[in-house]
Amino acid sequence: MRVFVTGATGWVGSAVVEELIAAGHEVSGLARSAKSAEKLAAMGASVVRGAIEDLEVLRSAATAADAIIHTAFNHDWSRFAENCAADKAAIEVLGDAIEETDKPLVVTSGVALLAPGRLATEEDAAPPVTESFPRASEAVVGDLRKRGVRACAVRLAPSVHGVGDHGFVPRLAGIAREKGVSAFVGDGHNRWPAVHRCDAAHLFRLALDRPEAGPFHAVAEEGVALKNIAEAIGRQFNLPVESVAASEAQKQFGWFAPFVSLDAPTSSEGTREATGWEPKERGLLADLADPAYFSG
Repeated sequence: MRVFVTGATGWVGSAVVEELIAAGHEVSGLARSAKSAEKLAAMGASVVRGAIEDLEVLRSAATAADAIIHTAFNHDWSRFAENCAADKAAIEVLGDAIEETDKPLVVTSGVALLAPGRLATEEDAAPPVTESFPRASEAVVGDLRKRGVRACAVRLAPSVHGVGDHGFVPRLAGIAREKGVSAFVGDGHNRWPAVHRCDAAHLFRLALDRPEAGPFHAVAEEGVALKNIAEAIGRQFNLPVESVAASEAQKQFGWFAPFVSLDAPTSSEGTREATGWEPKERGLLADLADPAYFSG
């Protein structure tokens, strides 16, 4: 099968490309820069030059492919609304390109805001699109499905980990090193779901076969306590581990404070039953015990 992947050289997307090629698929990937194009070609994929804002490039690549996986998203939080608008437009064009075909489209979403404070499941709806939360990936998927497009979302855990990670946990570690203390909020019992990037990539591939059964949860561990994550960071950098009061979280973590306080336990039982997905990689705390994890 010929699969077009956006975000093909990103943290998740590059793992998806490698997973697809290893399974015998032909892959074309979107590459914004010459450096990304070189990286993609070295993985054995063909290169489609452009960005997710290049809508006609996306349309052409989707038309030429048998399936599409959309992992691209600009995580510049200072331009979140603009980036959400670009993501929405890209998904709409990809869906338009394959309407009236049986080609699957798999897009990327998240589990963090599904049901804070209780165990979220695949039955929980994505947060509504609002001015404060303008990400519309699942809303677009819903519209496309009403038109008969075989679209679905893979919802990623807040921590998609692995050696080379540059996401939530390394950000937390960076704050700890800057402040001289590895901190958590309150009792630290709030939980982050987690998945290894290779396990997540495997789920994206499986989702191509049964998009009708989505959304799918890329969650290997339902919830890892923030206190345990802070302790792991403290061990790696020989830092004291301390609790901070909720009233002091903003001072300690800045704009990242709401994420550090987030309690978002999430199940993937429905996903496993629907796809046969079984995570095989090591868990988050085992990853954090590896000195190589923070060497990037």
